[in-house]
Amino acid sequence: MKEWKDDEALFGLIRAELYTAVIGDIMDKMGYLHQFLPPYIRPLRDDMVAVGRAMTVLEADMPEHDPEKGANSLLKKSFGLMLEALDDLREDEIYVCSGSSPCYALWGELMSARAIRCKAAGAVVNGYSRDTKGILALNFPCFSYGPYAQDQAPRGKVIDYRVPIEMGGVVINDGDMVIGDIDGVCIVPRKIENEVFSKALEKARGERMVLKKIQEGMKARNAFDAFGIM
Repeated sequence: MKEWKDDEALFGLIRAELYTAVIGDIMDKMGYLHQFLPPYIRPLRDDMVAVGRAMTVLEADMPEHDPEKGANSLLKKSFGLMLEALDDLREDEIYVCSGSSPCYALWGELMSARAIRCKAAGAVVNGYSRDTKGILALNFPCFSYGPYAQDQAPRGKVIDYRVPIEMGGVVINDGDMVIGDIDGVCIVPRKIENEVFSKALEKARGERMVLKKIQEGMKARNAFDAFGIM
């Protein structure tokens, strides 16, 4: 039986008791073996934590694009649909962007400021971020390849949002749960989230008990035999 009645309560439990390692362990046992984003997607600062639902954003490269050419009128707009996607962020959502080659920044300070006004929970991008000092000053959770100032404006555009995207072999659907911390970013599909978080809470509490026993002198083999956790 789940311990939470709504997203607000669930997010509180995750922040208070869980972390990506234990959530990933549970999904492994359930047969979901590829739910972590690539390890080079890192928090801008080690203590940053992002917990929320994915607002998926699809980016595409537009190298040396001539806005007067082509049949798609969308591509005549600066940034494509990026500004619309940013304005569509909702409370406790995480801007998750992928689709382009990772050679320019997909997130920055002004985007962070707008996301904060929308009460969003963070940004996870399959590329770089920039305006690092500004993002850090805003204390906005940002996960990326790291700082790199090259802009997306002349190089890429958002072509859709709230659609399925892929990042390092992980398919992310709008509304999936996103949890990011110093150990990485994992995606929990909505259809399994109740089972995942119920079991993760049980395992995390068991790990704390095992830690106490080991600190008291219990041997690792005895602890694992007794509790099935290590």
